[in-house]
Formats: sequence, C-alpha cells, structure tokens
Amino acid sequence: QVQLVESGGGLVQAGGSLRLSCAASGRTFSTYDMAWFRQAPGKEREFVAAITWSGGNTRYADSVKGRFTISRDNAKNAVYLQMNSLKPEDTAVYYCAARRSFSAVAALYDYWGQGTQVTVST
Repeated sequence: QVQLVESGGGLVQAGGSLRLSCAASGRTFSTYDMAWFRQAPGKEREFVAAITWSGGNTRYADSVKGRFTISRDNAKNAVYLQMNSLKPEDTAVYYCAARRSFSAVAALYDYWGQGTQVTVST
C-alpha cells in the first residue's frame, strides 16, 4: 500500500518555474515506478513524465520534453517534477502515481495522490 501527497503547485507567470513534490508513505516506495500526470478542465488525464524505481530510466511526454525534469529520492520517499519555461497550456491539476511497472498509461496505475493545481498566467 502506498499513499501519495502532492505539493508545490501554485500560480506562476508564463516562462516561470515550479517544483512539484510527491511524498509517499510506506516502506516499499523504492520498489515502485512513479509518474506524473495532469488533467486540465474538460480534458482527459494525460501523461507527463515517469521514472523507474531506481531512477535510472525516465520518460517524458513530447509536450514537456526539455522543459520538465522528473527525479526521485528513495531515502526521502519522494518524487519531484521540476517545471521550467512554463506555458499557459501547462495549466492543470498535477497528480503523482505509483505502480510496479513502468508505463505512460494512467489506467494502469495503482495508487494516486489527490493532485495539486498549477496555473500559468499569460
């Protein structure tokens, strides 16, 4: 069982940066692959980035490649999403998720946080 709590969202101007954090409970966090998804109003939840349990492999959506960086600290039971050069189209609720196999498909993830709102103004 893994419980996830996101933080770090907020309002930022276009071109700015935010760092999202996801704190996980449970002694088995280091065995889970982790991902960030986002959902804008009226849209489906979409994949943003994923990282393997060891941190040795990452994957990004084309829309965020080169601007966002996913990382994790297993000693702190945490995963992060550094977001730079933010655009208004990045506005969404951002969720972290956990599963035991690397995937970009939201439906396959077993555990989800409650989400944190990111709003990028023009």
